[in-house]
Amino acid sequence: MEQSISYEPVSMPRIGDAAPEFNAVTTQGPIHFPNDYKGHWVILFSHPADFTPVCTSEFMTFATMEPQFEAVNCKLVGLSIDGLYSHIAWLRTIKEKIDYKGMKNVEVNFPLIEDITMEVAKRYGMIQPGESSTKAVRAVFFIDPQGTIRTIIYYPLSLGRNFDELLRVVIALQTADNFDVALPADWRPGDDVIVPPAGSCGVAKERVETKSDLTCHDWFFCTKPLSEDKVMHAIKNK
Repeated sequence: MEQSISYEPVSMPRIGDAAPEFNAVTTQGPIHFPNDYKGHWVILFSHPADFTPVCTSEFMTFATMEPQFEAVNCKLVGLSIDGLYSHIAWLRTIKEKIDYKGMKNVEVNFPLIEDITMEVAKRYGMIQPGESSTKAVRAVFFIDPQGTIRTIIYYPLSLGRNFDELLRVVIALQTADNFDVALPADWRPGDDVIVPPAGSCGVAKERVETKSDLTCHDWFFCTKPLSEDKVMHAIKNK
C-alpha cells in the first residue's frame, strides 16, 4: 500500500503585506526587523546552507555589488538555518580562500541571520517542503521604507539568482513610485516608461491626436521618455 506524505502548510506573506517582524542574532549583531531599516529599502534573502558552492557564488556577488545597492538606498540582509558560528567560519573562508570570477578577498559586511529554529524562515515561507524540509529555498523579499513587501521572487536550491535583475527591481520599484508610472518588459533606467491609462474617452482621444512627448501605440498604451539621470537623481534625493 502506497504511503501518503503530508506536509505542514506553508505560510507565505504576500505583496502588499507588512513584513513580518522578528528579532534575530546576525553576523553584524542583533537586529529588530524591519524596524531597524525604516527609511531604507531592504532585500531580505535566504540561502539553503553555508559552505555550499551556489550560495558562496551568490554571497560573493552580493557583497561585491553592495555599494551599488547602497547607492539606491537599499540594505541587504541574508538568512539561512545555519548557526552563527557556521556563518562566521563560512564568511571567513570566502574572504581568505575563494577566488571566483575575478572576485577575491571578498568581505561580507551585511548581516547574515542565524535561524537554526527556522522560525524566521517559516514566517516568510522560505521552507518549501516539496524542495526541502531542512533547507530554505532562495527567497528574495523587497521591502520598502515603510516596511511593506513590494516584490517576492523564489528560486529553487539548484539555481543561483540573477543579481543584475535584483538591482533592476529595486530601481524600478522606486521609479514607479517617484514618477507615478509603470515600467514595460525589460525596462532599464533611461528607457521609456508607461503613463497611466487614460481615464476617459476625451483623454484617450487627446493623447492619440495631440502632439506631445507621449508615444501612443494605441489609446491604452502610451509611453514617454524618462532619462537615467532623472531616475537616479530622484532615488538619491528622496
